[in-house]
Amino acid sequence: MAPDQPESSFKARTFIQTASEALDKLDTWSQITDDEVAMVADMTRRNEISGGTPVVRDFEKAWREWIGVKYSITTVNGTSALYSAYFGLGVGPGDEVICPVNTWICSIAPALLLGAKPVFCDVDPETLQLDPADVRAKITKKTTCICAVHLWGNVCDLEAIMEIGREYKIPVIEDCSHAHGAKYKGRMCGSIGDAACWSLQGSKALSAGEGGVIATNQVDVFERACLVGQVNRVIGIDLVGAKYEELQPLGLGMKFRAHPLGIGIATVQLRKLDELNRRRKAYFEEMEAGLSEIPGLRPVRVYEGAERGGYYAFPVIHEPKKMNGLTTDTLIAALREKGLDVNRTGYPNLHTLPLFAKGFDIFTRNRGPLCASEGYTGYKAGDFPKADLSYDRTIFFPRLSNPVPNAVRIILDAVKRVVDESSTLTAAKA
Repeated sequence: MAPDQPESSFKARTFIQTASEALDKLDTWSQITDDEVAMVADMTRRNEISGGTPVVRDFEKAWREWIGVKYSITTVNGTSALYSAYFGLGVGPGDEVICPVNTWICSIAPALLLGAKPVFCDVDPETLQLDPADVRAKITKKTTCICAVHLWGNVCDLEAIMEIGREYKIPVIEDCSHAHGAKYKGRMCGSIGDAACWSLQGSKALSAGEGGVIATNQVDVFERACLVGQVNRVIGIDLVGAKYEELQPLGLGMKFRAHPLGIGIATVQLRKLDELNRRRKAYFEEMEAGLSEIPGLRPVRVYEGAERGGYYAFPVIHEPKKMNGLTTDTLIAALREKGLDVNRTGYPNLHTLPLFAKGFDIFTRNRGPLCASEGYTGYKAGDFPKADLSYDRTIFFPRLSNPVPNAVRIILDAVKRVVDESSTLTAAKA
């Protein structure tokens, strides 16, 4: 440690996010099995460790057939997939991109680095998804793209969002990073927007350890995505037509290629996804049925025609007034004392982050989409009341993938004990 630096500057939390065993034996699911290990071992033995290898291309073919699109390509992570999609759609300096204010920062960060201004929209507090009415209200002549996030594995109101996109001739990106296998009115999420992206990061239902996928039906979007991040995929040519042929195989010289060994893991996990989604769905529905009998707790709403997938997290809405005034923070603390892994969301509303609230000189010398010199005015508390309400009253319960017998009963009994104890205490004070 340098002597002139305070010790506190070295205390940043190390980021480790993979499948956890912190659910206290309620879940027997194992994310990685011998099948994934065997796949990686076989690929390593035959030196299939870089570039657009046969396993990578077979996975991309299986992906586009599964989703129902013409084109797909893998990337190093979901963020680079979104960067490729934004670039593919022509997002650049001076443009505006509409994005829900409550999502992971990576939904909008790639647009910033392409020079585009983030324009946040409020959320529907019943579904936690972006609010189509506020999307419409935020459109200007500079709006170049709408990022429709399927947050927590739920599905946003795609019909309303796509109608807005068609009306204003604004392309829509589906961010499916939480929603592997989700559907909307019989169609796979990711096949409805102008482009779609998935994260294959280690905490996702379908993981490559780190990885991502972009998919689209539009040739130019796909080819531009290849140009910006698939430098020198030497096995085969990715481009479909001759428009950008003279730029192959180096493209723009950027490398967002996925690691083949990660895609090997994802290949195995894709085969298991339907069963994983089936088990998670059964758990969610059993839990939601039980929670509906506890005043003050209710599941988030699912839009008509939507079918959740991936089930990245299990949010539940808390209404303190229906629970003898028990505050959300007090309820969470009491449930944790009972041994339940419940939490607030890990995603702060983005407008509260200094980056977006104050702005930031991304490219230095007062350049970039978050600079006052470029017309950025930032955000303030209260700008998104529905998102604030959602944050204040949402609790995340354990998401189990292969629950032990009676796991749901154990969780619900703990909740009921907390509520009963709170009621007794309230009555005694009265």
